[in-house]
Amino acid sequence: MTDELDTIDEPTRQRRKIDHTLARFSAAHDELEQEESRKRERRERLAARPAALLEQTRTALQRVVAPSAAEPAEKAEEKPSQTRLQEKKVRKTERSVLIGRIVAIALAAIVFAGTGAAWGAKVFFDQQFKSVSALDENSADIQNAAGQTGDENFLMVGSDSRDGAAAEDGVGTANGTPGARSDTVMIAHIPADRQRVVMVSFPRDLEISRPECNRFDPATSQYSDEKSPAQKIAKLNTAYAVGGPQCVTKVIQQITGMKMTHFVGIDFNGFKDMVDAVQGVTVHTEIPIDDEVLGLVIPEAGDHAISGDQALNFVRARHVKKDVTSDYGRIKRQQEFIGALLKKVMSKDVMLNAGKLTGFVTAFAKATFGDNIGIDQMLTLAQSMKGVDPAKVNFMTVPTTGNANSRGNEVLVQGKASAVFKALIENAPLPDPNKPVEEAAPPSTPAKSAGGGKKSATTG
Repeated sequence: MTDELDTIDEPTRQRRKIDHTLARFSAAHDELEQEESRKRERRERLAARPAALLEQTRTALQRVVAPSAAEPAEKAEEKPSQTRLQEKKVRKTERSVLIGRIVAIALAAIVFAGTGAAWGAKVFFDQQFKSVSALDENSADIQNAAGQTGDENFLMVGSDSRDGAAAEDGVGTANGTPGARSDTVMIAHIPADRQRVVMVSFPRDLEISRPECNRFDPATSQYSDEKSPAQKIAKLNTAYAVGGPQCVTKVIQQITGMKMTHFVGIDFNGFKDMVDAVQGVTVHTEIPIDDEVLGLVIPEAGDHAISGDQALNFVRARHVKKDVTSDYGRIKRQQEFIGALLKKVMSKDVMLNAGKLTGFVTAFAKATFGDNIGIDQMLTLAQSMKGVDPAKVNFMTVPTTGNANSRGNEVLVQGKASAVFKALIENAPLPDPNKPVEEAAPPSTPAKSAGGGKKSATTG
């Protein structure tokens, strides 16, 4: 080391230069040591956090399970001597308290672990759903959009696409039945107050005015820039065939004025696995389901637990012997089946059985595609139907004349249909289907109207 009184010469300058360098190294070393110390403290705090959380949980549970279990030592000393029977009772109580604490802490640990596992499972299953663009929530066709705030409208389409199906699946193949059509079109409407559920079905042969749509490839779930021209007179099921989910959404929003918030598409291929995953669904039939195309589906009337193969044919059959309603009979069976399937999925037999529930969700995700769908959205539909009074779960078909026109199409009864969709938009009681349209009071006359404003429905 150098002294400040040393003569300033070249050797001194060199020594001082070395001293300053050593001082800088020493200061840098001290700073690094301090930083390392801070890191160690942070690690220790993080390591202690789970233990502290567990201790807080244990303490809270102790207060619930045995709020007076621990007493100060001085109070224990003040207690008078006890008989042998009293001591035995105290020991039994203390053991019960200890067991209660252990069980409570174990339950807390299971809840913490289960929450993490459930979250991981949710993320996994959400990733399985195939996303396809379908919604148009800013469409000019939507009426009273502000009044529909909070409503959930699921547009559900059953596609007859055979892409990916093998011959042994029994649904046909893409070579035999190319392309895809919407054999089933249905809306599940759940108003913001969640007080009812209304399922509205649309006949596949409903006559529509189809708008211009981008062409859709069901094999790739992609749209092209090529346009399918508008067609003034067409069947509803052609909308999906030429323009996929987007085109169906356009048509349904034009007809109803309702804002579709979810699109759910289900292919034939994979549908059977959903039913088999919950080990069958029970349906009721008034007549045997003997279809001229599909053969004998259900041999006799009554209640039947049907498997995946039967369920697929049950919802597809539209040429059933002794059923003159044709497509309307199929719509009724589809509605009954959906209600039965949801009831089975939400039952304790499935909800409390991890294997069945996982199998169903996996099969559903495999067979399903859509827009704004996932575990949360589907549970909204299922839980809403579970919690609502059965009298307020309505299955209906959009009002039509009931007879095909000269073009073989079903014809919408505009007045009655408009009244139904207006009631859904305004969350008013559904109109009496037997009441002539001209007798319905105008919406501006509250005293005579079927209901007005966004309010809780009490009937329907």
